[in-house]
Amino acid sequence: MRGRLCAGVVATVALAAVLSSSAQASYAPLSHPGPPLEVPRAKLQAALRCTPSVSTNPREPILLVPGTTLTPEENFSWNYERALNALGLPWCTIELPGHAMEDIQVAGEYVVYALRTMSSFGGREAARKVQIIGYSQGGMVPRWALRFWPDTRKLVDDDVGLDASNHGTITAESSCQHEGCAPAVWQQRNTAAFIAALNSYQETFPGISYTEIYTQEDEIVVPNTNEEGSSSVHTGGGEIANIAVQEVCPGHKAEHLAMGSYDPVGYALALDALTHAGPAQKSRIALTVCAQALQPGVDPETFAAEDAKYDQEIAETFATWPHVPSEPPLRCYVTASCPRK
Repeated sequence: MRGRLCAGVVATVALAAVLSSSAQASYAPLSHPGPPLEVPRAKLQAALRCTPSVSTNPREPILLVPGTTLTPEENFSWNYERALNALGLPWCTIELPGHAMEDIQVAGEYVVYALRTMSSFGGREAARKVQIIGYSQGGMVPRWALRFWPDTRKLVDDDVGLDASNHGTITAESSCQHEGCAPAVWQQRNTAAFIAALNSYQETFPGISYTEIYTQEDEIVVPNTNEEGSSSVHTGGGEIANIAVQEVCPGHKAEHLAMGSYDPVGYALALDALTHAGPAQKSRIALTVCAQALQPGVDPETFAAEDAKYDQEIAETFATWPHVPSEPPLRCYVTASCPRK
């Protein structure tokens, strides 16, 4: 999983862009109402876990969304949850179905539910906005919710992605080529129908601040060597900051798995976005972060064991999850072709 950057990146990404552009007319209009949630409400409720202060704290709550192969506990319990608790910030996690290995279109329903529920906590007359921190797939799937459920756009203040797979990855192509792969891996190929639909018409929406944080050392979400890579977003009316951790700390060594768990530079940028109006600004990050080994929340004494467990859980889930032979078909709501009831 930790291979190096492949050749032919530019041509592959260019082809994906052409395919996406040629199919724009087949997607639902940006204002098309989102479909009813098909996942049973009991499952959605069970997947959302929040700190008690979410309903009483006047501050915007933070939604943590895990990456592929991970539950929120595996992804965030030993880092971000501890750090946010220490700062007194209210947060929730949403567990995506099947360790985030199943159809991402279904995972999108979980995020929609989380946003709607969190915005209404405390019985407020007006909806309270939510801030999002998502890692890898978890940094991308909130954009699916925002794209196909327009009512969620007014519920989000900040959308922060850590090595988000916003434009897929060329590494998933080879993973699925011979014996298939998990549904969510199919959907994160850079040539996937899902990725083309996700980025159809425009990538951001007015009123939302987008901070896409990535490492140029990413070996899983590829390419990510500059602002034209997978994680960055560009079009639409949102306020955007695409920032490589190496822009803050030149030569910084952080690969994909570190970015979602213990990287101090990624964390500093994420918190900067959540504690200021608009997206993160790299100029506000103290350069002392470059000398830090671990982000706040990570215990140096238990780090080695926790990081090893994290790596093992990712590798085992990726290797053993049941494969399917092809990408899940796009749901009818993606093309506004659902039968009228």
